[in-house]
Amino acid sequence: MPAFTNHLFICCNQRSAGHRRGSCDPQGTEALRNAFKTEVKKKGLNPLVRANKSGCLDQCEHGPCVAIYPQGIFYGHVKLSDVNRIIERTVIGGEILEDLLIAEACLNNPSCEHCTPSGE
Repeated sequence: MPAFTNHLFICCNQRSAGHRRGSCDPQGTEALRNAFKTEVKKKGLNPLVRANKSGCLDQCEHGPCVAIYPQGIFYGHVKLSDVNRIIERTVIGGEILEDLLIAEACLNNPSCEHCTPSGE
């Protein structure tokens, strides 16, 4: 079998309600991951494109988050309505969606402008 062309990791991490860092899947339904899996199948991209449940990607303030490899793209604040666009324009078309892209300066940076100070 050939190697994957894309591997999507959809954060399904859950935290308690009101947690200061938020939660990518507060209801625990994996709805976002399921939508990606459905879209990948609908577009006939499987088995070369995989959409997998991920634990915490540590970009919580930007959640729900999706990481796309091998490109190393991190999208934040992803909604169900973004799934088709991500598959069509990023996975198939190779385009980076600037409105969803987590800026490199924000990745793994608890001091980025989007993060709240500890204790708030």
